[in-house]
Amino acid sequence: MAAPAARSALRIGMIPADGVGKEVLPAAQRVLESLGSLIPKPEFVPLLAGWEEFQRNGKALPDETVRVLKEECDAAMFGSVQSPSHKVPGYSSPIVALRKHLDLYANIRPVSSVPGTPGKDVNMVIVRENTECLYIKKEELRENADGSKTAIAYRQITSNASERVGRMAFELALRRGAERAAPGAAKTFWQGPPKVTIVHKSNVLSVTDGLFRESVRSVKENSGGRYDGVDMEEQLVDSMVYRMFREPEVFDVAVAPNLYGDIISDGAAALVGSLGLVPSVNAGDNFVMGEPVHGSAPDIAGKGIANPIASVRSAALMLSSMGYTDAAAKINASVDQVILENKVATPDLGGKSTTNEVTEAILKNL
Repeated sequence: MAAPAARSALRIGMIPADGVGKEVLPAAQRVLESLGSLIPKPEFVPLLAGWEEFQRNGKALPDETVRVLKEECDAAMFGSVQSPSHKVPGYSSPIVALRKHLDLYANIRPVSSVPGTPGKDVNMVIVRENTECLYIKKEELRENADGSKTAIAYRQITSNASERVGRMAFELALRRGAERAAPGAAKTFWQGPPKVTIVHKSNVLSVTDGLFRESVRSVKENSGGRYDGVDMEEQLVDSMVYRMFREPEVFDVAVAPNLYGDIISDGAAALVGSLGLVPSVNAGDNFVMGEPVHGSAPDIAGKGIANPIASVRSAALMLSSMGYTDAAAKINASVDQVILENKVATPDLGGKSTTNEVTEAILKNL
């Protein structure tokens, strides 16, 4: 997105949705409220969506939520959604629908370890195509003559969607390379020129994954030299998973179709200790929505022990995507300090602290 224009207020739609989303989104709001002059005064617009909303009113994504986001908000934060594992007539995931309504065609998920903490050295970003693949949710169940059943799912890959998410990945690689080369930039684990890894399985799915692979490759090949300084490689999705856990330091920016991106980004969270640490944004050309990678965690919902860090980092990533890089850097530095000190941690990181205690520690650093 372009650099921010001068404005008196920053209107942010807040959609806690289900489960722990109601506990971690308030933490992100408190952090955003603490930034002072680094951002325009934030104004928060509470909005409804989710499984619980569907149970109350029969619609997981109210039309009013979509209208307000499109007409009145500069950005948004989404908490988590608790979707049933079985088919429920009339229900579909509100987060998938929001991505389509707002044309948020890329899900950007950084996975970075904090220098000085145990574990592998990792500083990569997974860019997940956000609008198609199997997530178009076209399925059918057929009754066979012998009484058995056949379930069929349709997968959609288009050159347009693949090229634009590929372009976002290459632009992100360029920006990361420039940030690493900037005077006074903090040292990172990544060495060498920026790199984009195209993740696919075109050796088996030669038509759909073949089109994704060819389309993303064409972004660099037809860029008129813009991406000459960005290395490009390919990785089959199964070997990507293997290498990601064995040697995550070899990856910079990875771009993948929707399903693969979902799986590898959740798996990559294990490299840094917990899903509760990993942020994301759903991004398009004109709007951005922060979303922690973790789900609704019904086993701990309401207990006050959900890790707020993924939500707080998602707020930082939202600000960075809008051009408020100083504010984002300040938030991330505060979170890094909390992780490094290791005095306050929620149970997913082996601690006994509450959501509020971790939030207070982040705010104290700010």
